[in-house]
Amino acid sequence: MNILIATSASKRREGGVAGVVHNLAEELEKLGHQVVCLFLEDILDRPVFPKRLENVYFATRVAAFVLRDPQRFSVVNIHAPGGYVYGLLRRLSPSKDYPPYVMTMHGLEERRMYAMSRESKKGRAWYFNLKNRLWHRVYHLPSFFSSIKTADYAICLNREARSALQLKYKQESDRVWYIPNGVEDRFFISREYPPEPAFRLLYVGTWLDHKGVYYLRDAFQVLAAQVPALRLTIAGCLTPAEQVKSLFDPSVRPQIDVIPFVSSMEMTDLYGRHDIFVFPSLVEGMPLVLLEAMATAMPVVTTETCGMMDVVEDGVNGLLVPAADAPALTEAIGRLVECADLRRRLGQAAQETMRRYTWDKIARKVEKVFALAAQNGKP
Repeated sequence: MNILIATSASKRREGGVAGVVHNLAEELEKLGHQVVCLFLEDILDRPVFPKRLENVYFATRVAAFVLRDPQRFSVVNIHAPGGYVYGLLRRLSPSKDYPPYVMTMHGLEERRMYAMSRESKKGRAWYFNLKNRLWHRVYHLPSFFSSIKTADYAICLNREARSALQLKYKQESDRVWYIPNGVEDRFFISREYPPEPAFRLLYVGTWLDHKGVYYLRDAFQVLAAQVPALRLTIAGCLTPAEQVKSLFDPSVRPQIDVIPFVSSMEMTDLYGRHDIFVFPSLVEGMPLVLLEAMATAMPVVTTETCGMMDVVEDGVNGLLVPAADAPALTEAIGRLVECADLRRRLGQAAQETMRRYTWDKIARKVEKVFALAAQNGKP
């Protein structure tokens, strides 16, 4: 098959979505397919003003790119919500031989609205302010709705999204597939679990309110007071260290290391230098960093929401805590800090779990959906 994969994310491999696209494309090419990837920079050659309209331009230009040569591709895979323009044009022109449209959906906008509206009431949603909440309602939700309703097939990265597409959006179950993200083989490293307490915590991700950074702060400040040797590394946050540390009390800032950018090839070493992975996000699709940390046999603490619940079983291959619950997060991290046997048991189980999530296995599942779309997809 000749496959187009398009996303409005930047092509930098260190980004979560870009990492997904690059890895999937490489594995599909190994299976004999030809793959063209389009990222934001490939479609928009100059900044858009206002920036809020960036995805409108992206969706329009992706559609134009496909329609310039509609016979070129067997299937078009566009990450939501960037496919709604092409999907609408395809539906409005049923007599045209346009390639089928497969949507990839990372997570539910309804989940984001729910979680961040609650955070806004607590004063913990600087990014999700009133202007952004209104923009989500008048643009993001409708564009996601259109992307969903016009897609021939859908790939959902977590089970919650798949269920919503069937139950709320009335999509046929045989056209909505749950296929999680994968993990690269290089992350399967060996790890030792010394008997003494573990002091090196790691968080990887952008520094945004929906990542649960307030709860990370609250938990660490309690634990740092109890365990003076404890250290927290915040990596890949894309935010200056001073700004990140300003969220924490001055008394614990010396125990925090901030690495704003980590290259993709440095990530394995980063995981290997730390003992416990902490990921308190409130809203996710299927976070690559969680899968990578688990593959390195790190014990993980994360929230029981979104895609995290699809891969982490509490007490078996990680610890799950309620989202937006700092005391529960504190208690879970504390257990891992003190107990080497627990770290070993959860970490080794996590690594074994991830052996089912390697990109070659994921790509074969995606290949099946693309083949079905190419054979059966009709507007």
